[in-house]
Amino acid sequence: MATKAIVGEKLGMTQVWDDQQRVVPVTVLRVAPARVVQVKTPEKEGYAALQVTWGVRRPSTLTKPERGHYEKAGVEPGRRLLELRLDDASGYQVGQQLDAGLLSAGERVDAIAVSKGKGFAGGMKRHHFRGQGAAHGNHKKHRAPGSVGACATPARVFKGTRMAGRLGGRRVTTLNLQVVTADPERELVVVKGAVPGPKGAVVILRSTVKAPAARQERSA
Repeated sequence: MATKAIVGEKLGMTQVWDDQQRVVPVTVLRVAPARVVQVKTPEKEGYAALQVTWGVRRPSTLTKPERGHYEKAGVEPGRRLLELRLDDASGYQVGQQLDAGLLSAGERVDAIAVSKGKGFAGGMKRHHFRGQGAAHGNHKKHRAPGSVGACATPARVFKGTRMAGRLGGRRVTTLNLQVVTADPERELVVVKGAVPGPKGAVVILRSTVKAPAARQERSA
C-alpha cells in the first residue's frame, strides 16, 4: 500500500529538456492544497485512508448529511470528497493540508484516474487486432473480427472472447511515473510520461507500490 498520496487535476501535456538536452514528454497537474476531512483507521473502519477535499463549494449546494459531515470535522466544504488509501494514516489529523510539497523531484509515483471514454468500438480499436488481408478475395471484411464461435461442440461463444464493445471510461492506474517537478507555490506537479484521463480529470498521485526492478548491466 502507498505511504503518501495527493489529488490533482490534469491540465495537459508538454515537453521539457533534461540535463542531457533530451526532450522528455511530461504531464502537468494542478495540485491544490487538499484538506483532510476524516482519518480512517484499521481499528474503526477496517482500513487506513484519508478522506480529503479541495477547492471551495457553497454550503447551500450540499445535502444536510454532507453539510453535517463538514461541520463535524470543522473543515470548509470543497468541490468533492475523495478517499486516499494509505498504508498508515496515523501521522495525519483532521484539518491538515496536503499540497504539492508532499512529493519531490525524482520520486516514483502511480497515477490513478478514469480513462477517456470512447464509446462503442470495434475489435481493431479495442483490442488492437491486425485486421484481415486487403488483397483479392476480401469483400468489405477488412476490419471484421473474424470467427468467434466453434462447431456443434461447445455450440456457444466462450465468455471473455475479445469482441467489439465499450472502450474506455474505466479506472486506470499507470505505475512508476517519475516526478520531474513539484512546485507547491504554483500548485503544480510535472510527471514524466502520460497520465490517464482527459484534460480536467481528477488524478490521484500516490507513492509507487511496485518499485521498478533495477536494470541489469549487460556483461561485456
